[in-house]
Amino acid sequence: MSGRAQLMWDEAVTGYDFGSGHPMDPVRLALTMRLVEAFELDRGPLEVVAAKPAGDSTLRLVHREDYIAAVRRASADPAAADLSYGLGTADDPAFAGMHEASALIAGQSVGAAEAVWRGDAAHAVNFAGGLHHGMPGGASGFCIYNDASLAIARLLELGAERVAYVDVDVHHGDGVQATFWEDPRVLTISLHEHPRTLFPQTGWPEETGGEGAEGTAANVALPAGTGDEGWLRAFHAVVPELLAAFRPQVIVTQHGADTHFEDPLAHLAVSLDAQRAVAEACHDLAHQYADGRWVALGGGGYAVVDVVPRSWTHLAAIAAGRPIDPASMVPEQWRHEVFRRTRQLAPHRMTDGRTPQWRDFVDDGYDPADRLDQAVLATRRAVFPSHGLLP
Repeated sequence: MSGRAQLMWDEAVTGYDFGSGHPMDPVRLALTMRLVEAFELDRGPLEVVAAKPAGDSTLRLVHREDYIAAVRRASADPAAADLSYGLGTADDPAFAGMHEASALIAGQSVGAAEAVWRGDAAHAVNFAGGLHHGMPGGASGFCIYNDASLAIARLLELGAERVAYVDVDVHHGDGVQATFWEDPRVLTISLHEHPRTLFPQTGWPEETGGEGAEGTAANVALPAGTGDEGWLRAFHAVVPELLAAFRPQVIVTQHGADTHFEDPLAHLAVSLDAQRAVAEACHDLAHQYADGRWVALGGGGYAVVDVVPRSWTHLAAIAAGRPIDPASMVPEQWRHEVFRRTRQLAPHRMTDGRTPQWRDFVDDGYDPADRLDQAVLATRRAVFPSHGLLP
């Protein structure tokens, strides 16, 4: 296997644009790439690769043919968007070229999966991806085609027998879970804000997989307000033990930055520094349990200047084997670029100034009256016995 890391990037992914005023502003993608370049990660540590858009045969690995046709119609004429497919809604307004931009993002994630599986790269990152709400037959939650599901489906097609998907976006990874609900070859783990308080109102701990795939869906429903310590505690209380038991051949991770305390659409209180710690943990877990095979995707994140570019640049740097010291100053040329594009002032450092720490759930014990610990225990009780693990 190559020791190189690939960054999947085509500037045209910024054409995934729902229009002025929509929270998913594609400037977050452009600014992330400019920050990667400002740190010169693209000059050696990362091989920047543009994959082809996903064709219809690839899209059909996950999506229904009638849905793909509906996306094509809406892409050619946004006025023809069919609401029955989730197209033309406030969350997913139709726009010209929607099929092409969505297929291009999907192609980058599929290309990342192919590179890692074939050994062309040890790790591959597509921060434009992670569109985890897309369903086989419909759009949802800012997501048209589900590139994460497509990457996993491509890995299975190439011969992978066990793929683990770890989703730390603030929203439940419902589309990926639904796609592989009855497939015992895929373990989906999602840590997200509790469905009582956040879209898509799924991801309860009792959701553990369909018939023949019991225990292959794990959901940690975190109380609103959970910060660094609780978030990291929950991650380490669930993810490593399940990966050790499942023995994946490749790990696909989704790193939505919307867990951050500045994100306008959700209610967790996680810092950039904790997000970076989880990215490092995912990298280490891939080496520990999957021979280093790691596909890392972006996802949500709507603090498009202050949070997303720094979070995903840390992710890319970790994948490249050249992590950025959180105390590093943000390059001045990038701050000028931010102001030129957005008229906002950019952050000055690659940190929120936090030093995240957590108490181990097993070694330090748990508090039955604590809401975070209750959430973790509910997940462990629901899923761990299926893997021969003690809750």
